[in-house]
Formats: sequence, structure tokens, C-alpha cells
Amino acid sequence: MNIAKIAVNRPTLVVVVFTVLIFLGMASYTTLNYELMPNFSSPVFTIATVYPGASPAEVENSVTKKLEDAITSVENLDNIRSFSQEGVSIIVVTLKFSADADAAMQDAQRRISAAKSLLPIGVLDPMVTKLTISDLPVMNIGATSALPSTEFFDLLKYRIQPNLARLEGVGEISIIGGNEREIRVNLDAKKLEAYHLSALQILQAIQSSNLDFPTGKIKNSESQMVIRLSAKFKTVGDIENVIVSLGENGSKVKLKDIAEVLDTEKETTMLARVNGKNSVGLSIKRKSGANTVEVCHLINKELAKLENTYKSDNLKFEVPFDSSVFTEKAASSVMHDLMYAVILVALVMLVFLHGLRNAFIVMIAIPISLVVSFLGMYLLGYTLNIMTMVAMSLVIGILVDDAIVVLENIYRHMEMGKDRVQATLDGRSEISYTAVSITLVDVVVFLPLGLSKSIISPMIGPFALVIVITTLLSLLVAFTVVPLLTSRLARLQHLSNEMLSGRFFLWFEKQVDSFASLLHTILLKAFRHNLITLMIVSALFVGTIALIPTGFVGSEVMGMGDAGEFMIQVELPKDATLKETNLKTLEVEHLLFTKPEVKSVFTTVGSASSGMLTGGTQSNAYKAEINVKLVDKEFRDIPAQIYANRIKNELNRKITGIKVRTVFLNPFLGGTDDSPLQVIVKSSNPDSLIKYGKIIRQLIEKTPGANDITSSLEDAGNEIVVDINKEKMADLGLSLATVGPVMSTAFSGNTDTKFKDGSYEYDIDVVYDEFNRRSMKDVSNLEFINAAGQPVKLSQFANIFYGTGSSKLERYDRISCISVQGQALGRASGDVGDDIKKQIAAITFPPDVSISYDSDMKFQDDAFGSLGFALLTAIFFVYLIMVALYESYLYPFVVLFSIPLAIIGAIFALALTKTNLSIFTIMGMIMLVGLVAKNAILVVDFTNHLKKNGYRTTHALLMATRIRLRPVLMTTLSMIIGLMPIALASGAASEWKNGIGWVLIGGLTSSMFLTLIIVPIVYSLADRAKSKFQSWFARFKTS
Repeated sequence: MNIAKIAVNRPTLVVVVFTVLIFLGMASYTTLNYELMPNFSSPVFTIATVYPGASPAEVENSVTKKLEDAITSVENLDNIRSFSQEGVSIIVVTLKFSADADAAMQDAQRRISAAKSLLPIGVLDPMVTKLTISDLPVMNIGATSALPSTEFFDLLKYRIQPNLARLEGVGEISIIGGNEREIRVNLDAKKLEAYHLSALQILQAIQSSNLDFPTGKIKNSESQMVIRLSAKFKTVGDIENVIVSLGENGSKVKLKDIAEVLDTEKETTMLARVNGKNSVGLSIKRKSGANTVEVCHLINKELAKLENTYKSDNLKFEVPFDSSVFTEKAASSVMHDLMYAVILVALVMLVFLHGLRNAFIVMIAIPISLVVSFLGMYLLGYTLNIMTMVAMSLVIGILVDDAIVVLENIYRHMEMGKDRVQATLDGRSEISYTAVSITLVDVVVFLPLGLSKSIISPMIGPFALVIVITTLLSLLVAFTVVPLLTSRLARLQHLSNEMLSGRFFLWFEKQVDSFASLLHTILLKAFRHNLITLMIVSALFVGTIALIPTGFVGSEVMGMGDAGEFMIQVELPKDATLKETNLKTLEVEHLLFTKPEVKSVFTTVGSASSGMLTGGTQSNAYKAEINVKLVDKEFRDIPAQIYANRIKNELNRKITGIKVRTVFLNPFLGGTDDSPLQVIVKSSNPDSLIKYGKIIRQLIEKTPGANDITSSLEDAGNEIVVDINKEKMADLGLSLATVGPVMSTAFSGNTDTKFKDGSYEYDIDVVYDEFNRRSMKDVSNLEFINAAGQPVKLSQFANIFYGTGSSKLERYDRISCISVQGQALGRASGDVGDDIKKQIAAITFPPDVSISYDSDMKFQDDAFGSLGFALLTAIFFVYLIMVALYESYLYPFVVLFSIPLAIIGAIFALALTKTNLSIFTIMGMIMLVGLVAKNAILVVDFTNHLKKNGYRTTHALLMATRIRLRPVLMTTLSMIIGLMPIALASGAASEWKNGIGWVLIGGLTSSMFLTLIIVPIVYSLADRAKSKFQSWFARFKTS
């Protein structure tokens, strides 16, 4: 007994099954998280190692290279990229996409642990972190209060931060700026010299005087009690009175005799402001897998409670950045698109099916399939994001395809005089293979895409599998619910002119008949001039393909869209102080506040962020970053990217002494999208590296569309070099184990010792007084005490001079490199990147110089390559499905001719709408493979059916085209009209879905017209060739 017969004979079973499925779908929907993009963990992890006070060159030689050597044998490595900066080493390890990232990280961790003994003393433990999209902050907050600055910092650190951290889903919370309390011990160099003491001796004296010792216990027959020796500092006076030495006459030298002990604030290294108001910033990340929207809502509620709790301290919070706002806008926009699509498809069904009854039978497939698909999303661990919701919007037209084909055939049998039940069973049975095949065509197109492993798999996997799930559900509905309803509700419509609706439907049917007649006439002429027709269509296909290399259609990995947000990065000369940077940043802010398009501004002075794959956030006194939030795009005349470029040019023109760049957030790679164009010059020869680094930069600067070109070569700054003569140092009774800590303590400070005040703990910073660390002379006069107790100056065993050194040293695959980075403006980044690659390919490099590409210039080739393979795979699987359907290798080949016909309209639509070729639009083209093949299947399948009944090929093709025109028009127009809300959308994140909408509309439109002409011609030619071959083969066998 087939499934349709069960549905007709046992309707309650069908009702119960779908009621359960709908209930589970609705329950699953309530548990799904809202996100902007799908959750994913890329095959990338970072190794961050802190080496306090070390120069970039020392970090590279002592830390970076040794860690690179340790991890180089980790399996499935794609590349290793490292950044050595002052006091920190960052290694970015990219794995192959087939790799198990967790296993690779564990292997790397083991190898790093084994190599720790090779690292210098003072290097902190390396931190291995996996790169995920949850590494991006979901909220930035500015906090202000009437409390003194140090008390306010304590409030944030010990009260506010823990309160927020306990909220469900809240991850890391970073405090930006603020004045943290510390006990500073300012050492006087002259007094140290007078008492023959070194900074290291002072540090050791302080540390040994600030200890608690468990010294045992006393006990008797009745009780016992622990004895604890308490020698921790209780007051600042205790620190001042630490005895650091005994004089020759037995006099005591106390800390206060050679240093100033201050209860003060830490030296400010970072400042934060919200809309020009001095604040302490809080940057909040979510835990992996947490719901961004829910986390942000919980944080906002908690902030309101905290403001009320600390009302007496006038605690106030401002939230300049809340990622849930854009996420909710984007989700709401897609939901509106989905609703509009459902309504428009319903209207199309109403017009074609002449009544609410028939439209209801078809439209029932949409809500059932969509609701039950939430169950599949829940089981696969997906979230409600742009990709999954756009997939649901796009699939609206597909969901009614099976129902249309089944219903149309059932009504054809009813017109033969059969009753509803018999017509339902016969009509569904006759069309079953066709219905299954047109559904499987969609499935085989998207299933490989959803299961593939590539750079874009995290993006397209959920998109593809949601379409697969909903499409299969629509087939189930078409084979169960639709027969159930038609066997009880189906009724032939008899139109009359008496009612307005009847007159409209008759007029519409007349238009369809007129179109069918026109098509019949065109097809007859095309049969007579088949070669000319094929040549015209071929020329049309070649012409539209040529729009891509000629620049009418650009290419990019993924457009950033217009989220109404960008970052301004301000850079001063390398020797600028935080104060100077702050003054210039204030000038930038004042100019921004005069702009009506600017909604809010969040400023961080003392750091700037870069892409997660290029080193992450960097702390530098000469840099600042301003996060600018614009008004919604409907209230602006220009896109955010163009506006940001105008602001950048204005700032560079009006404010002297600074370099300004504008960058955007990249939702796919994480961090800021500061380098879609990135060329890496590698060489072990420093001279060659510098020479070709400059050549490549000049080349990129001259490339049309390249903007904001920077090079890591320009990161050089002045520094004081201390070149130690180790032999002299040894002769003077010193070693690096003594010299290094003394220099580090004197000029960088040491905060290993803590001062406890109540339940809070503060750093004791032992450092030279500010007036003792102002010039190179202070470095030369730094005094050490050797093993014999004799004073030795640094100048006695070291050559001290001014030099230049890069503030950041880069390596790529363990070879020194220079990265040249830039943005694209006015042209698609893919086109600019292709031009750069062509120019670089024309350069002859010496053997010791090589070139690599990163960011979009690398990912575009990978992404387009994997999508191109997916397109070919889809075509191949569609062919196999049809081979199984027709039991022929020839006629499926005929159906494939509908695919280039769709490509014509798709590319032409991109050119007309000035949309770039991207992963979204290519996914639309892959989707077209399944959609347009269905129209050809309907024609070819019915032609074969008519030929079996005795019709000649040409007559059968003409009849099949005319009879199948109606379902072709219904399915295609329902798709096209259902896609209009997506193509015309202008809300949040609309740029990411407009392109795929226009590709599908253009492809379906051209295919709808051309398939009904070209496929019959190709079928006729193939049939003739088949007949000739068969006759020749028959003669060959008999001869």
C-alpha cells in the first residue's frame, strides 16, 4: 500500500503524525538561539606568550622562533604566522580544513609544554586559544561614577565585574582604562649608589618581608591549634620601614631611606570615553554557544539593577555598542521577508488555482514544512541566523512545487470524469516519480554543499541543510497531506463572467493561453531554424559570461554590508606619549560630534585592534581607536563605507601629525576587516625583504581601487640598544641572571609582590623614580652589585647607543616577512586582488624571495574553488538522478541545457543591480541548478510519456510544452514573486541577501522563457542523432 493511499484511507493517522511533528517543531523553535551568523570554530588557534620588557627582536629570537620550532610537526598544518611585539609573541596557526582542531591544539599544547624549558626566565606560560566567533565582544559599556578614581576601579573590578560574570552566557569581561590603585616604590638611583645597593636587592628585601608562614601547631589532650607566622604588610608604613641593608657600622638602612613609597594609581596606559565623556570601559564577550541576544538582554537588565544599587555613588552606564540590536534588526528583517514571501506566493496560487480552496491545499505545505524544519535545526544544533532564515525565505517557492505538480495532475484526472478519491490516487501515482525526482534534484544540489569541508562550510552548511530538510518535508506533505485534502475538498472550478473574481480569472486564463500560443509560434520557428536559435543563445551565454572579466560584475568573498558602524584608527609617530595621543584623539572626536550622521562614539586611547588572523588587539601609546555608530541607513544618503572614507580624508586633511584609517567589522573572520588585500613578501635576506617589500607596496598603491595601503616595514621606531660584552661582564663578577632582572626592575618595574588591604589585593610596583629613567645617561649609569659586593655600572661592560627597530616583527611559515595590507574602495576587493596578482606574476623575483597571499586574496580562491566544485558536483548528481528516472543517458543530458540558460539571467541580473559575485551569489547559482532543471524535467518527462503513446517527437514536444506550461509558470512565478522581498530588502543585513535574490530571479526568469524553447530543440536534435545512430548500428550489425 503506497503512502498516498494510507493518507486517503487513514486520515487520522496523518493528522496525528503531523500534529506531533508540528508540536515538536514549535517546541524546538523556542529553544533556538538568535545569532547574526552561524556558530563556528575555524581551524585556527593562537599561541600568545608574554615576555615583560623584551624588545620585538628579543621576543622573536628567544620566544617566537623556539615555539615555532616546537609546533612545526603538528599534523595538518596549513601555515604558521607569527607577530613579535614589545613584550609579547603571538603565533597564529592555521590548519587544513580537514583537520581536527581540538586534537591539533592538544598536540601543540604538549609540544609547547615540552619546550618551556628552552624559554628565557621571566617568560610567562604560553596561552593556546582556539579562534571562534564568540571571541568578538557582544557589548561595549562605558561606566562613570562620583567615586574617587581608584575606589571606582575597585568597585568595577571587585563588585560590578563579578556581578556581570555570573550571568548566564557571559564570558570574558575586560576593563578598559580606569585608575587602579597600586603601592609604588620609587627608587632613587643616587641613594642606591650611595648605599651600594641594587634594585634587585631592594626587590628581594621587600619580597622576603611580606610573607606568611604556617609554622606548625600546638596541641594538648583537649585541643590543637595552628601556629601561623604573620609578616604580611598591613600598612604602607610597614613597607617604608622594611630593612633593606645593614650599614658598615651596624646602622639599619630602611626602604624609606632610599625610595619614596606612594599609595597611588597605576601608570595610565589606556583611556576610554563614551560620546566624549571620560569613562571606564567594559568589553564583554559571550561564552561559546551562548545566545547573543539573550546575553545582551540579561546584561542590560543587570546594568539597570546595578545603577539602582549604587545610586548613592551616582553610578551610570552607557552602552555605545550592543550586538544584539543589529542581530534583532537583521532577524526581524528576514522574518518580514519570509512573511511577505508567503503572502505573495499565496496570491500567485490563488490566481492560478482560481479559488481559496485550491490555494489552501497547496499553501498548507509552507507552514507545515517550515515549522517542522525547526525540529531538524534543533537536532543539528543550528541557530536562527541570517543564513538559516534566508534559506527559509528562499525555499518558500520550492515548498509549493511538489504540491503544485501533484494537485495539477489530480485535477487533470478529475477533468477526465473521475471522482475525487480515484483522481487523487491515480493522479498522485502517475506523477510520483516526477515529483520525487524534482525534489531529489534540490536535495542532491544542496546535500553535498551542506556536508562539505571548506573555508566557507560554517556559513553555507546550515544554509544548505535547512533547504534540504524543508524540501524533503514538502515532499512528505505533497504525498500525504495534499492527497488527504484533495480526496475530501477538491472541486473543479467552473468560471463564469457573473462574478468579478470569475471575470478576473477568465481574463488571466486568456493571458496564459495567449502566452502559450505565442510560445507555440516561437517554438515552431525555432524548430525550423534550430541551429540559428542555438547560435543566438550561445552568443548570449558567452556575452553574459564576459561581463565578469570585463569588470561589469565584480567579485568578492563576502560583502561587509552596511551595519552602520566602523572604526577610526588614529596613529601618531612611534615616540608619541599617551597624553599626546589623547589630545589628538580629542580633536578627532570633536569633529565627529559635528556630524549629524554620527549617533554614538566609543573611544579607546592606547590600543588598536586588527584582524584575528593578523595579531589581534595591540596596545601602543601612539595609537587610538574610535568605534563610530551611525544613524540607521534610511536616515543617511550614503553607505557607511563611503561615509567612513570621507571622514578619513577630512581628518587627514584637517588634523596634522596623525595618520587615520577606517576599518570595518568582519563577521566571518572575526576582528576588524582591516586587510581584505594582503600580500606577504617572504625572504631570509633582510636587504631583499626590504627592497621587494617597497616594490610590492608601490605596485599596490598604483592599482585602481586599492586604498589605505600600509606595510609592516613602516613600523620601525627609535630604541636604545644595550650591547653587552659578556667577557667583561664575567670579569666584573656579573651574569645575565643578575643584569636582566635589575634592568627590568629599574625601567619596567616589578609587581610580583602584593599588598593586601581588607579583602582587596594591590600590586607593589618597585621601579626607578621617573627622573632616573629619562635619558640614555640614566641607562648607562645603572648600577649593579657583584658577588663581591662591589658596585658596577652598566657602561663598564656594555656599549649603549641609539638604534632603530621595528615595533612588530612578522614571520610566515618560519621565514621573516613583510606584509603589505590595504582596503578596496570603489571596486570589488576580488577584482582589485586579481589585478595585484597579475602585476606580481609579471615580476621576476630572486630565489630567496617568495610571495604569499592572505585574507580575501587567499580565501576568495579557496571559497570560489570549493563552490565551483560544489556546482560541478550538483550538476553531476542532477544528471545521475535523471538517468535513474529516465533509464537513459541521453535525455538527462538534454535537461542539463537548462542550466546555462539560467546562468545568462543570473549574471545579467548581477550586472543590472551592480551586485558583486560572492559566496552568496554563487550559492544562488548552485541553487538554480536544481530549480531550473525541474522545469526541463516536467517537459522532457511528459514528452517521453506522449512518445510512448504514439506521438511523433516534434508533436510530442509541442504538446508537452503547452500542457506543462501551466505548472512551469506556477512554480517559476511563485519562486520569482516569493523572492522579490529578499531582492528588494533594505533593512539590516539586506546586502547579504539581495544578491542571492537577484541571482535567483534573473536565472529563473531567463530559464522560464528559454528552457521552453531551447530544451525542446536540443531534445529534437538529440532524438534525431539517437535515431541515426541506432539505424547505423543496426546496419553495422547486419553487415
